[in-house]
Amino acid sequence: MRGIPSLITDIRKQVFAEVARMAYSGDYTQMEDIPFRIVPGTNPLHRESVFLERAIAGERVRLAMGLSLQPVQTRTLLTEGMDQAAIAEQYYEAPLVNIIPYACHACPTKQYRVTELCQGCLAASCQRVCPKGAVKFVNGKSRIDQKLCIKCGKCAKSCPYHAITYLERPCQAACGMDSIGVDEYGKAKIDYDLCVSCGQCLVNCPFGAIVDKSQIYQVIRSILEGNDVVAIVAPSFAGQFGKDVTAAKFVAAMKALGFSDVVEVAAGADICAIEEARDFLEKVPTEQRFMATSCCPSWRMMARRLFPNESGNISMTYTPMVYTARLVKREKPEAKVVFVGPCAAKKLEAMQEELRQDVDFVLTYEELMGIFEAKEIDFSSLPASEPLAQATSAGRGFAQAGGVAAAVEEIIRREHPDFEVKTQRADGLRECRKLLMLAKAGKFDGYLLEGMACPGGCIAGAGTVISSDAAAKKLQQHMSEAEIQSSADSPYADLADQLNEP
Repeated sequence: MRGIPSLITDIRKQVFAEVARMAYSGDYTQMEDIPFRIVPGTNPLHRESVFLERAIAGERVRLAMGLSLQPVQTRTLLTEGMDQAAIAEQYYEAPLVNIIPYACHACPTKQYRVTELCQGCLAASCQRVCPKGAVKFVNGKSRIDQKLCIKCGKCAKSCPYHAITYLERPCQAACGMDSIGVDEYGKAKIDYDLCVSCGQCLVNCPFGAIVDKSQIYQVIRSILEGNDVVAIVAPSFAGQFGKDVTAAKFVAAMKALGFSDVVEVAAGADICAIEEARDFLEKVPTEQRFMATSCCPSWRMMARRLFPNESGNISMTYTPMVYTARLVKREKPEAKVVFVGPCAAKKLEAMQEELRQDVDFVLTYEELMGIFEAKEIDFSSLPASEPLAQATSAGRGFAQAGGVAAAVEEIIRREHPDFEVKTQRADGLRECRKLLMLAKAGKFDGYLLEGMACPGGCIAGAGTVISSDAAAKKLQQHMSEAEIQSSADSPYADLADQLNEP
């Protein structure tokens, strides 16, 4: 649903912009008024009650502040807990991804249903193939008894009019971990023991009931407190803020917000590619049967949770985000680093105890767009700043499916032209699970495996604004503008060992 403007995207943008305005004002008591600005007047916009709409807006604001949902059965103020959240050093309270229960539509799930396309035909093949007799004529049309249906799908396959459809909750269908279930009220609920915070449920819920937490307020307060705040931006940013917004314009806009500098995360991707190439040559097959790339946090979490015996084959190389943050803090030890990217799971990665000193904040493109809105940034009127030039084309290519493996393979082939590099990749968690299942069975011994949780790669992350097709085209343009092609030729190649030190 990304790239398609909707009421959901409008509301999310409004929430992020209002939280940003509140941060700039420094008065978080305004929080109680935000739901009334988002849902003005006396008539509801899209639900049965204006009060329900405001209650949902209020929970969205709390989550955008990094706070937890309020229990429905308890009377509390919207600002409850704000004294702890309204500081620049505040991290997220777990869990990261949340379902607002009274925003959930309790959609029907995993059912075959007969639509109005049913012709009541004499063949009645849907009824004849059903092994449980669950399909019968009612008022001349076929109808399925859900109590008898075993969801085999034979009826749908046999219907010559394609009148039988399979219903599945969009959030469940999008969840490659099967971590979304149903509570006693028919509302969606998340099994956090399985969830890897990829955020695909978030962008696929047609009712906008699933929301992740944000650090918009904390980032702005850090800038206003006078900190040296540096933005490290993932390569998938290309095109996210307007088709005519160049990298130089984007840098100018970031500096207009108060960021002291903007650095490409693709520079860290180059270092990551160099390190993973070295690891592959050293460890496969002598120490590991295969090696899987490390850059996607949801892919790594999935491997650890579902394939614990294979997780040791995931590369221990730091991610591009971490390498880039360390590049910044090598030059500016006191700087605050904000990762700006497409990924919800990066928020969890940055919270890891051993990485907190590297990455201070994480923002998605969607959240950053809210800040631009609050500051009324007009990209067309901004003078172009210095273009981004720290990374190679291969490093920028990490943002698309296949890009990581391609960068690593190119380095290996350069150093060992006669060496056969066998690679396999998967994008989307369901496909990633299949990949690791085959690897577990020994089908990919000696291979370099790339896994990305989001279909298409980072260009389709949960925090993106435009469609993955549009993002892919802009990324190709951004890659073509790089002065250096191979990660092996990165100007930071010699710093890898220093950046690996804790």
